[in-house]
This record gives sequence, C-alpha cells and structure tokens, in this order.
Amino acid sequence: QVQLVESGGGSVQAGGSLRLTCVYTSRRLCMGWFRRAPGKERDGVATIVSDGSTSYADSVKGRFTISQDNAERALYLHMNRAKPEDTARYDCAGGDVLYGKSCHGRPANGFAYWGQGTQVTVSS
Repeated sequence: QVQLVESGGGSVQAGGSLRLTCVYTSRRLCMGWFRRAPGKERDGVATIVSDGSTSYADSVKGRFTISQDNAERALYLHMNRAKPEDTARYDCAGGDVLYGKSCHGRPANGFAYWGQGTQVTVSS
C-alpha cells in the first residue's frame, strides 16, 4: 500500500520560511502538494515528476520550491516569504499514469494517494 505522511507545519510570521516534508512508502509518477484553506476548495500548489521536472501555482511561484530526495523517499516544500493567504492545510499527494493527463496541472482528483495533511498558519 502507498502511504504518505506530512510534517513540518506550524506557525510562521509573514515573510518567514517553513519547510514541509512528506515521506512515502512508494514513489508515484506524480508527486505534489495541495492546500485547503478553511471554507475553500483544495488547490494545487506544486508538482514534481519522477524525472525531476516541477510546476507551481501562480500564487506561489518565486516563493515556494518543491524538491525530492528519492534515496530518503521524501518530498519537500520550501516555503519562503510566506503570506497570510498561504494559511491552509497542506496535503501531500501521489498520482499514477493517466492517459492524456500530465502530472503538471492535474487536479486533485487525478491523485489517488494522500497524506493526512499538515497545518500551516501565517500571521501578519
């Protein structure tokens, strides 16, 4: 079975940094981070394919960096210059090959495996 566990969430002041970690039992073709703020739908944050290619939501470009350490079976999200609007539960996800669908830009329903999430709160 595929399991993903996130950690590293917490509180940070606006402008600060935070690093989220996702450890998994089995790497999927598509790995990524999604987030859900209270009262809002889950949105994609960043994705990384097995070959290392990455993609980011416009809202986090230039501030967040997704990376992987395959030897450690870990996925990371480095959050820099955090903003209050970044406050959300961050979920790690894994997805398999889907015909006609790239990992990048694939919606949440295209990812079959999910972690329990880790909360990030950015204060002003």
